Amino acid sequence: MVAVESAPSPADAYVRFENVQKSYDGEILVVKNLNLDIAAGEFLTMLGPSGSGKTTCLMMLAGFEPATNGEIFLKDRPINRVPPHKRGIGMVFQNYALFPHMTVEENLAFPLQVRKIPKAEVTEKVKRALEMVEMPEFGARRPAQLSGGQQQRVAVARALVFEPDLVLMDEPLGALDKQLREQMQYEIKHIHENLGVTVVYVTHDQSEALTMSDRIAVFNDGVIQQLSSPDDLYERPESSFVAQFIGENNKLNGTVKAIADGMCDVEIPGGDVVSALAINISGVNESTQLSLRPERITINPTPGTLPNVIEGRVEELIYLGDHIRTRMTVAGHPDFIVKVPNTLGQVSLKEGENATVGWATEDCRALDTY
Repeated sequence: MVAVESAPSPADAYVRFENVQKSYDGEILVVKNLNLDIAAGEFLTMLGPSGSGKTTCLMMLAGFEPATNGEIFLKDRPINRVPPHKRGIGMVFQNYALFPHMTVEENLAFPLQVRKIPKAEVTEKVKRALEMVEMPEFGARRPAQLSGGQQQRVAVARALVFEPDLVLMDEPLGALDKQLREQMQYEIKHIHENLGVTVVYVTHDQSEALTMSDRIAVFNDGVIQQLSSPDDLYERPESSFVAQFIGENNKLNGTVKAIADGMCDVEIPGGDVVSALAINISGVNESTQLSLRPERITINPTPGTLPNVIEGRVEELIYLGDHIRTRMTVAGHPDFIVKVPNTLGQVSLKEGENATVGWATEDCRALDTY
């Protein structure tokens, strides 16, 4: 994958959204002043709940929806008034959109024939595309004779067969079962790595986004809430919305009691005061929401090893093989989750017993109260 640690400069951007807005009724903006630069060869995922604006952004880039305001650039060329078929963009949809009356080879040949590619070259490109998705023996079959995963591979091959520099994927794995979806995630990721094509991918599945992306733009209410690499989003969320949407997260409400050197002391229900990283916290007596990942919490830590230790009660133990999912009541919160590694084959906890929980200051982030 392309290592894209930060946003490309406008001069380096392959795709650029510049102050883009979208309204369907002239009143409510479903996309609000979007400014986004995407680098050549990058795999960027637009992630968010239904209605957050992510799919609308993809449809505007594809040319299927007009922007209400602003401009979209492709290789420094404004494309708002360029029709979809002249943008040279590959598309993959959730429903595959394959022609049922055509064979696999005919489906793959269609975008090449539309572009008036010579017949001999069409045959060669179709052959390479089928090999790329590991389906060289399926060319004579029709879509109805293929499994869901095979149809999706053909859809990916068709989007790539004419060698576009940009491929857009709209929830392409949403119709597949869990195991096949995970397999296809890695296949699409490897195809991207091998070809170096720029991919803009839309999904509401957070694990899919974390697995595949160079960067992820988290959308909510028509606005990008955070644009970062997968590890940054998970480890360093900048808001409570992002912390809750990306991965599993414990939240504890509290009040800031002191701030110094990027740290803060927070009083939580029950009177305990804990230390946390201060993220966009401006002053004392401010309400905040603490963010804690379940795997960063220790049950019954050795005294003196962790700065934050408070009392809790074990409510439920669920065996999940590699870890024990432990639901506790902590600071009045009955759904405080701790993932206890099953490294010794057993966990000596019992439902109904009291236990302490502890965590490091750097694993706790004081955020806004979303």
